[in-house]
Amino acid sequence: MLALAVTTTVVSGPAAQAATGTDPVVQITLGKLVNDDKFPAALASVRGRDGRTSDYAAGVADVATKEKAPADGYVRIGSNTKSFTAVTVLQLVGEGKVKLDEPVETYLPGLLRGEGIDGRRITVRQLLQHTSGLPEYTDFLAKGILPFQHTYFQPRELLSMALAKKAAFAPGTKWQYTNTNYIVAGLLIEKVTGRPAIEEITRRTIDRIGLRHTSFPNVGDQDVPAPHAKGYHRDDPAKPMTDVTAFDPSQAWTAGQMISTPGDLNRFFTALLGGKLLKPEQLKQMRTTVDAPMLGAGAKYGLGLSSIKLTCGGTAWGHGGSIPGYYTTNAVTEDGRAAAIAVTHLPTSLPAHEHVEKALDTVLCTRL
Repeated sequence: MLALAVTTTVVSGPAAQAATGTDPVVQITLGKLVNDDKFPAALASVRGRDGRTSDYAAGVADVATKEKAPADGYVRIGSNTKSFTAVTVLQLVGEGKVKLDEPVETYLPGLLRGEGIDGRRITVRQLLQHTSGLPEYTDFLAKGILPFQHTYFQPRELLSMALAKKAAFAPGTKWQYTNTNYIVAGLLIEKVTGRPAIEEITRRTIDRIGLRHTSFPNVGDQDVPAPHAKGYHRDDPAKPMTDVTAFDPSQAWTAGQMISTPGDLNRFFTALLGGKLLKPEQLKQMRTTVDAPMLGAGAKYGLGLSSIKLTCGGTAWGHGGSIPGYYTTNAVTEDGRAAAIAVTHLPTSLPAHEHVEKALDTVLCTRL
């Protein structure tokens, strides 16, 4: 792959804000992801304590045309969707319509039944914190994503795939990140509100804080809005990349279906941590964590929210997400810094994954 130059915008993409200057550390960091780790494009939006934001892009939007990647372009945000879903459930808790430590059975009677699986023993909190023991439905994708690129899945179809397997562990006995938990959380939202989860998440969060470049794609919507850098995928590392920008994200639903921009991700998590979406008690519960070693050394997981320790000191809160074509990592700090980084191919090696996560730490720590 050709070496690709880093570009810094004066005015960014859809969530346009004037850049506050050229930060060479951010430029070099994104350039390494493109040149060394061979991601087609890397985007970053960085917010300082003063609220001023700069947007950056490296690489190309299209590997065929070599068009430059747009800064703050739209991306699929994968499991960052879980934070939006968790916020909606916690809002229902704050309204007295759901109780965190009530069994899922109370709201979805008879839904969770299987080998070692019983909704009468799994609480809402355990769903949101990945301590339910529900098995992972996404194992059906183990042989490859591409055959399902344009396949629509109904949420209960995804859940049925999980319930055909035995429980991973007894509820509450350990932590294990499992997308199935958030499919059930989406079904709970629909049962309690009597409305589609997409509508509730949009009304209660996206519209409430004015995220103009964030959306939950509706049934059949396979497109990413413009401007965007195309997303690429390989089922076989030895084969060429496939353009998967057009993709049916229903296989992720309330666990990972949403689209946003790096800038809007920063706005969402800043608003969330700033108390603009949840009452104090529910935000406190969201930030009550357990150890999550799968996410990295020192990582902890709350209710749809994770925390990491920064090398420059302090804790950063966010989530991150992966879905074919896009990988995002993002977090905000207690003192108001925020950063979101997106690349347009899933990391295909442990070093590449570590480099993206290290890039987040580097970018946040330049804004001390």
